[in-house]
Amino acid sequence: MARRIAGTPGRPGLRVKLRRGAGPQASARRRAAAEPEAPASLPTREELRAFLRAAGGTVGKSQIVRHFGLGVEHRPALRALLKELRAEGSAAPSGRRSFRHAANLPETAIVEVFGTDPDGDPLARPVNWENGRPPLIYMRPEPKGQPALAPGDRVLARLKPAGREKYEGRTIRRLAEQGSSRVLGMFEKGLVRPVDRRIRADWRVPPGEENGAGDGDLVLAEPLPGHGLGLRPVRVLERLGRIGEPRSVSLVCIHAHGIPDAFDGEALRQAEHARGVGPEGREDLRDLPLVTIDGEDARDFDDAVHAEGDGKGWQVTVAIADVAHYVRPGSALDREARRRGNSVYFPDRVVPMLPEALSNGWCSLRPDEDRGCLFVRMHFDAEGRKQSHRFGRGLMRSTARLTYEAVQSAHEAGEARFDELYGAYRALLGAREKRGTLDLDLPERKVELSPEGKVLAVRPRARLDSHRLIEEFMVAANVCAAEELERLHQPCMYRVHDRPSDLKMEGLRQFLDTFGLSLPPGNELRPRDFAQLLEQVKDRPEERLVHETVLRAQSQAEYAPDNIGHFGLALRRYAHFTSPIRRYADLLVHRALIAGLRLGPDGLTSEEAQGFTETGEDITRTERRAAQAERDAVDRYLAAYMADHVGATFPARVSGVTRFGLFVTLDTNGASGIVPIRVLPDDRWEHEEGAQRLVGRHTGLAFSLGQPVEVRLAEAMPLTGSLTFDLLQGDPRVGRKAGVKRPAAGRARSGASSRQR
Repeated sequence: MARRIAGTPGRPGLRVKLRRGAGPQASARRRAAAEPEAPASLPTREELRAFLRAAGGTVGKSQIVRHFGLGVEHRPALRALLKELRAEGSAAPSGRRSFRHAANLPETAIVEVFGTDPDGDPLARPVNWENGRPPLIYMRPEPKGQPALAPGDRVLARLKPAGREKYEGRTIRRLAEQGSSRVLGMFEKGLVRPVDRRIRADWRVPPGEENGAGDGDLVLAEPLPGHGLGLRPVRVLERLGRIGEPRSVSLVCIHAHGIPDAFDGEALRQAEHARGVGPEGREDLRDLPLVTIDGEDARDFDDAVHAEGDGKGWQVTVAIADVAHYVRPGSALDREARRRGNSVYFPDRVVPMLPEALSNGWCSLRPDEDRGCLFVRMHFDAEGRKQSHRFGRGLMRSTARLTYEAVQSAHEAGEARFDELYGAYRALLGAREKRGTLDLDLPERKVELSPEGKVLAVRPRARLDSHRLIEEFMVAANVCAAEELERLHQPCMYRVHDRPSDLKMEGLRQFLDTFGLSLPPGNELRPRDFAQLLEQVKDRPEERLVHETVLRAQSQAEYAPDNIGHFGLALRRYAHFTSPIRRYADLLVHRALIAGLRLGPDGLTSEEAQGFTETGEDITRTERRAAQAERDAVDRYLAAYMADHVGATFPARVSGVTRFGLFVTLDTNGASGIVPIRVLPDDRWEHEEGAQRLVGRHTGLAFSLGQPVEVRLAEAMPLTGSLTFDLLQGDPRVGRKAGVKRPAAGRARSGASSRQR
């Protein structure tokens, strides 16, 4: 649906307030209630999914019956079909006899305010949303006399569809005290300036509520009750440090995301009392020349590898630190590990899942030191097809701590010592390519810091064959772990990855169509189809943009005891086994293997197994929390680095098109910022969601996704990770119909990371 938004100098773009009941989803909903001609049989899954999605909200069984012209004899089959859609996650119950598409929200729902739009109106998202990126809810202003909604407020809201993945909300009832969430920000001149870029307003600290805070302090504050006109009041609860200090960025992210960073005293005592293991009850692997291969900045080493050929194929051994020996079910260490779910990695520090005495000590496979391990020995034929595997509990000694760069350099220099590792890798890689997997080439950004904590550079992290070698060995070991637990009839914490939802694929196909690209229908879609698509755009200007958009279209991987396979890896079963130092899921898999193979008394307990569903949900949540915190830290470090380059110009591309402006991403280091619509050339702008363009109604100018542009950095805000750019010029070689672009200047006053695009 095109939205017309005025953008004239001196007059901000007018926000479009959607008429209630308007829009294509509302029309679809009215059609859903109409009586069509009756088909001859029960609808297919795809037809029923499409109907629920088009309805936009709750649909009763009677509406489904009327729409498809079903008779009484069809009702048992319809119930079974709806049950199947619920099981696969396409349909969600809404009351006793009503359903909705899982990607749609019901007519009423509990929502939480998380920020404001450029006009200052509250934005919200549904609470406990678990279907990928949550829909955006534009909350209507509160009635006169009622306090405005603020970030952290939860309300029961009545919702109306307002476009794809967008809703308009009206408060029915507040469910929490206003401003019940805490505020993290910088204290300055009696104000707290939030570090969360989604919160546009500052908070006022009344006299006597400063708690000793001074200008430039990073503080944690609590909203105070009672609020009239002006900024809302808060009291300072805690001073956390100084903004600009070397470790302040990661400190902001730790507190902003609620990551536990202090261990319980009993857990620390248990870790300090840990000791090494002996050979009793273990296979002695100390004569096997196992090596660890990690990044230069790695802080813990929990996997070691070895490979050798036998003339017919390859034998690969993967040995993993025996964390289960030290972290027993129900212990203080176990409770702390479960609470964290995983380690969190920042450029200047690690918040570990286990205390340092274990994570960097007895559970780290240091060279020339005896360590307990769980291992898997795998046999592959010359084509990389697995012939057999065997798990055991052993005592090992790493012969070397190697880095990816050193291994790669030695191999490229013709040194023979890594030939067998690379030989096994090439066989496994060939099998992977035949299987057809989704392999997105989106390099990580590496932040380089000086000893004082100053950002020296932000560069893409190289992805070498040595990285891929370890990845292939780890994937193979993980597959074996899932297969072994199934053979043993043991509970397994699977790593599952569902196929993309129909809704996301619809948007992806519209995007690909602008580049003349396509994908097979949903019921025929395979991971190899994405691989072929990415091969088509290799070395084309839009390559990175297509990779990013394909990634956003995917479902998020998660942990669960019920197996649905791993779509991205094209595997029927998959579990995480290779990193128990930093992932709780791997520790559970180790315990299940120990119990099933009777390798010791410290295996999985029946109580743990009974709680696997809840545990899977918990560690999926902590994993996503950690990933978000790590990305936020890189964004803030990048903004700090870019602060020294204000005024410089950069080549960039339009990486997002919204109703309120353009996102641009630099080609050099991935920095992102926003150009608001109000500073685009004087015109009446229409947002074409399907084509992902902003089009000027009068001039015919168009700004399209993927368009090359030149930008100038106007402002960098390390506190929030926000960057401000002037848009200097689009690509003059592109014709007007294709979306070009006259020179345009504009400034952005708020930034956004790739996650918000």
